[in-house]
Formats: sequence, C-alpha cells, structure tokens
Amino acid sequence: MEKINEFYYPTSFVRSDTEGKGRTYDVQDQTALASVTTILGDTKDKSFLKEWRKRIGEEKAKKIVADASKRGTSMHHIIEGWVSGQQHLDLTPIGQNAHSMATQIIKKGLEDRLEGYYGIEALMYYPGLYAGSADLVAKHDGEITIIDFKQTNKPKREEWIEDYFLQLSAYAMAHDYIYGTSIDKAMIMMCSVDNYYQEWILSGAQLRHYKHEFLRRVDKYYGNINQGL
Repeated sequence: MEKINEFYYPTSFVRSDTEGKGRTYDVQDQTALASVTTILGDTKDKSFLKEWRKRIGEEKAKKIVADASKRGTSMHHIIEGWVSGQQHLDLTPIGQNAHSMATQIIKKGLEDRLEGYYGIEALMYYPGLYAGSADLVAKHDGEITIIDFKQTNKPKREEWIEDYFLQLSAYAMAHDYIYGTSIDKAMIMMCSVDNYYQEWILSGAQLRHYKHEFLRRVDKYYGNINQGL
C-alpha cells in the first residue's frame, strides 16, 4: 500500500505512568499529556465491569482480559503489516485466531477501499490536554479517515461502544488542530473471535456530538485530578 507523505507524525516521545495522571505522553514541547484511553478509563462508569468480574470470578476475568489483549495486539500487527507491506506471522493458537480476524477486517474494511495511508500508529496530540495513537490514518473510500481496529469476544451493539467513538473524536480534533485538516470521517473496524465483522462510520453531526462529549470527559478528568480524586 502506498504511503502518502503529507503529514508528519511525531516518532520520538516518552510514554510513562505519571503519578495521579495515569499514562501520559511527552510530545514535542508538551509534557505529561494524559492519554486518551486514560481520560476515558478514569471517567467511565465501571459498575458493569465490577459486576462482571464478581459474577465470573477474578481469575477467569484476568485470563479473558489477558487473552483479549494478546489477540488484539497480534491482530493489529497483522493488519498493520498488510498496510505497510511487511508480513507479520503469529503461529500461537491466539495468533492464528487473530490472523483469521485480521483477514476479515482486511477483506471487508480495507481491501479495495484503501487508496493509501498517511500513518500507522499515528501519534497525535492536543496541546495542554491529551495525546494518543490512532491505529491508522488513511485515504479510505476517497476521504482522509481515522481508523481504529478492535477485537471482541462477541459482536457489539452501537450503544455499548460509545467510548470507542469518543476515542476517534479525540484523534480527529487533535489532527485538525495540529495539521489544519477538517477530518469528517472516522471509523471503527471490529471483528469478533468467531470472525463476524462490524464497522461504524462517524461523520457530520454525529462526529461533532462525540467531540463535545469527549471534551466533557476531559473536563471531568482534570477536575477529578484537581480535587485529588
């Protein structure tokens, strides 16, 4: 896939766990910027997750989370390798499952729809507020698009994944601020362990809505820090 050299994404940065702020980035002249995932994680309702862990048991929950993390990492590497032309192979059982999931995303979400890419694991930041890495910034179906790849144990309903939409909106705002773009398309491409593919596209009023909602979460995050919560 052709790389389009239109935007410069920082490659030199420090990511650390800053006391009281969780995961942070040092990018360019910005220090200790909270990560997008930390902001969302620290401001979400975790009651459902606590109930789930209580219901199935802590040890089983830990294994499910660990396996999902390994599967997701492998799936991302395979997709990124396809985009960049560098093959990635994982022969472990989890890796083989991840390969079949990645294949579904490539065939249904990227193949014949991707015209070139601007950045893989593209680091972007909004000065003074946050930073994070988008899985892919690409020309998709003719438009500059921010794309995140997700794996799941079972197919999702739209109302279950609002934090994913907030994550995309955060990247879109940061990209527009730093590069002067006006991105109006962001996508989630998701595949379940049984190879069921789903995708969601945010644009127009819906994308603007999630931008506003993310900024509310940013306010809540920093408000909690200032109050020592």
